[in-house]
Parts: sequence; structure tokens; C-alpha cells
Amino acid sequence: MNITLPQGMQINAPIDARFDEILTPDALAFVARLHRAFEPRRRQLLQARVERQARIDAGEMPDFLPETAHIRHGDWKVAPLPKALECRRVEITGPVERKMIINAFNSGADSYMTDFEDSNSPNWSNQIQGQVNLYDAVRRQISYTNEAGKEYRLNDKIATMQVRPRGWHLDEKHVLVDGERVSGGLFDFALFFFHNAKEQIARGAGPFFYLPKLESHLEARLWNDIFCMAQDELGLPRGTIKATVLLETILATFEMEEILYELREHSAGLNAGRWDYIFSCIKKFKKNTDFCLANRATINMEVPFMRSYALALVQACHKRGAPAIGGMSALIPIKSDPEANEKAMAGIRHDKNRDANDGYDGGWVAHPGLVPIAMEAFTKVLGDRPNQWDKQVVGSFGPRDWLDFQPEQPITEAGVRNNINVGIHYLGSWLAGNGCVPIHNLMEDAATAEIARSQIWQWVVSPKGRMDDGREVTAELIRSMIPEELVKVKATVSAQGEPTASYDQAAVIFEQMSLTPEFPEFLTLPLYEAMD
Repeated sequence: MNITLPQGMQINAPIDARFDEILTPDALAFVARLHRAFEPRRRQLLQARVERQARIDAGEMPDFLPETAHIRHGDWKVAPLPKALECRRVEITGPVERKMIINAFNSGADSYMTDFEDSNSPNWSNQIQGQVNLYDAVRRQISYTNEAGKEYRLNDKIATMQVRPRGWHLDEKHVLVDGERVSGGLFDFALFFFHNAKEQIARGAGPFFYLPKLESHLEARLWNDIFCMAQDELGLPRGTIKATVLLETILATFEMEEILYELREHSAGLNAGRWDYIFSCIKKFKKNTDFCLANRATINMEVPFMRSYALALVQACHKRGAPAIGGMSALIPIKSDPEANEKAMAGIRHDKNRDANDGYDGGWVAHPGLVPIAMEAFTKVLGDRPNQWDKQVVGSFGPRDWLDFQPEQPITEAGVRNNINVGIHYLGSWLAGNGCVPIHNLMEDAATAEIARSQIWQWVVSPKGRMDDGREVTAELIRSMIPEELVKVKATVSAQGEPTASYDQAAVIFEQMSLTPEFPEFLTLPLYEAMD
């Protein structure tokens, strides 16, 4: 199938059925204009990340920015939100797969964050077929029939759609403009916005977005300027777009109010992206010999540095009239084991009760079966109010809270093996095209896989990387465990009737990224290059 490309654009990928409905000449020209206007700034901001990391590696620790004190101390609020975003007690998330989209919309959640990022493996087919799926969903013409003949369609009442494009660090390698790859996030945003914004406005809800992986208010400013140009191009009033920022990097914590300020015309608040946040802490302070987090299972939302981050987010949002949305527990229903399932549901209930009582206006779930539990927790606190934007968190938070990284122990053999096992299993699934994978009764995505491999890297290099039995975590130990865990992963995958071809390659990549002397910033970068 042939499509007409704007001058200077190349697409090095197949154009499958219905892809021409998304990759239209006008939509691609829109992508090209945005790319040419903003790609230099994206590259400058990515370089600024590299330079900031070098300073942190040399011993600099983050703090509030003196040049933005006037924003933190100023009297301002974000712009009023549309009615569709006032009540977000439960938000469900998941990849842009057709059946998943229908089930999420029908789940009973207030909002559905449909994901081109961490829960989605960004091969070309997933990205463009995902756009086709969302195009149909916006127009309520989406359906799906499984192999057994069961048909899935949208209910009359469905969740409000929000779309998460890829982060600033990811390219779309299949699309070049003037010989340069386009930004994956800009590509995802531009195609969805161009095709669906006016349709969503006519239907009363949208266009709404989630913005991942921001590390500074300048990165938020870039998104805001893109929003302004995109709205101008389509003849829409500025402020039509609303976007929630995932607060999932330790550096962004020091600029929460500044991020809200930059997006104040377009802001729909902040979300506590806990898993990427933990990964960000490990990544940023990986060369600090005083830093060494314990087993992943011990780093929950109630350890001091995570607790203070969570409360500070509510404080910043409600101070500025913005929603505060809680993050996602990795627990999921366990149908095969009633006792384990009840324990998992109790964990979900505890997580959502804590967030609701802390002042969050809603929280995330990854499975439709968890919507009622989360809804009950927030309804119990909110009553008939749509949110609790009026609740103010008292106290002050800063470096002494957010940089007090505890606990450091235990590190156990079981914890080391679990990280290796989860890392290989997730990477293998990702390479095979699935970015959202239940592993050991937890829902894993790119963020949790990042924790797995970054902890292995850090335990190997840190003088504190010693297991509770006294053994050091060494590269030799990890190399000896990887083939053992690979066997277990392949046995599990095979028992589920899935192909195992991608897992040998996953084990090689996991070893390389866990034991290389220089820490690779994102697992998904070499993985993306390895996929078609």
C-alpha cells in the first residue's frame, strides 16, 4: 500500500491495512511541522539531562532552583478543568491493544489512560494499529471478536480517555524528517491529536493527555509550547488540551510547582508514578557510594523517602488547584489461588485507602477486577464530592526528606534472583511485542523491569551490595544465575503456551545492561533498536 509523504519525510516500515487512514498526507505534514519547530529543543533538553547526570555523578545533589523561587512563592492557580476531568477516583491504564481498550473503557473506572509508553511494546505495528484502535474508540465504532467468537463492544457509559505518548528520550526510528528521526512522543501525540481532537471536543471529553518521564520544568515548557502550536494549527482555543504529568523522576520532585506553572493553561495535575520514581532514584545516584536500596519488595509507598514524595505531590497540586492522582500497585487478581488472591486484594485496598486519606483525588489500577476496590476506597473518603482539591497537606518537604534513601537492607539471594527472572521475562515479552506482562502475580511494565536491572547493576558496583548471608553481589554471581533463571522463565512461558524464541536474546541483553561498566540510561533504548 502506498501513501503520499510530505517533502523531506521518509517512512521505513510497512503500511498495513488501515494504516493509510492514520498516515494521511495532512497528518504527516502536521508531524513534520511540529518536528521542525521543536526537535532542536528536545535534543538540547536531552543533552541537559546528560550534563546534569555528570554533575550528580561528581557529587552534586539536587535542591530547589533559586531562579524559580518566585513561582514557588507566587499566588497562582492552574486553569479550571473541564467537567470530564473533575472526578477521577479510579483511572485504569493499559496498552493500545483493541480488546484491552474495550475492556478498560467498560471497566467502571472514571478514566482510562491508554498507553503508547511503558505498558506498550513500541514496535511499528503496535504504534500505528494503536492509533487505528483509538480512532475507532473515539468514534465509538471499535469492536473485537476473539477466536471463540465472543464479541466485545463499548457500553453506553464508558471511561474518559486520556492518552500517554512516549517519553522525550524515545525516537520513532521508522519515521525521518530531513534525515532525522522524529520524537516518539511527538509522533504519538501529533497523530492522535490531529485525527481526534475535534471529534473528542464534539463529544464533550478531550483531548486529554498524560506526559511521562519529565525531569524538569523546561521539559514541561516544551510540551506546553507544542500544545500551543498544535492548537493554533487546528484552529482550537489554547487551553483546550489538558495534560497530567507523571511525577516519576527524583529531579522533577524539586520542580513540582514549576511544572504545574509551565503547563498551567493546560494542566490536569500530577500523578505519583511510583515505579519509575524508584528507578529514577537508583539511576541518578548509582555512583554514590552511600546509596544502596534494599530488595525491590521492601521499597513501598510507606518508606520515608517515598512517603514524603507522595505527600508533597498532594500538597503542590492542591495548593495550585490541580488534581493529585495516586500511582499503581503492581498487585493483580490471582484467580488460581483464593488465599493468595485475598492477600493481594487486601494489599490493593490498603494502598488505595492510604492514598485517599492522604488527600489524593484518585488512583490507578491495571486490571478491571480492581476497579471496585479502588472506587470503594475513594468513595469512602470523598462521599458525594467528585474530588478533594480543597484538602491541604500541612508541613514542608525538601532534600532532607526526598534524599533519605532507606532501607538499604535486606538484599537477599531470592531478591537478586527475582530481579534477574523478572528482567529476562519482561524483556523477552517486550521483544515479542507485549509491553504489559503478569509475572509472579504482579503486573510488570517497563518501569518495574527498569528497577530489576538497575538494582542488579547497583548492587554489583556498590560497596554496600552484600546479601544478608554475607556474600557480595558480584558480576560472576550474576552471570552464574542468569542461565539458571532463563531456564525457569522459558519453562513458565512454555507452560503458558507462548513461544520462547525471544528469551535467549533477552537474557543476553539483560546481562549486558546489568553488568556493563557504564550504566545505560534506559533499558528500552537498546531494546527498541533490537526489534523490527
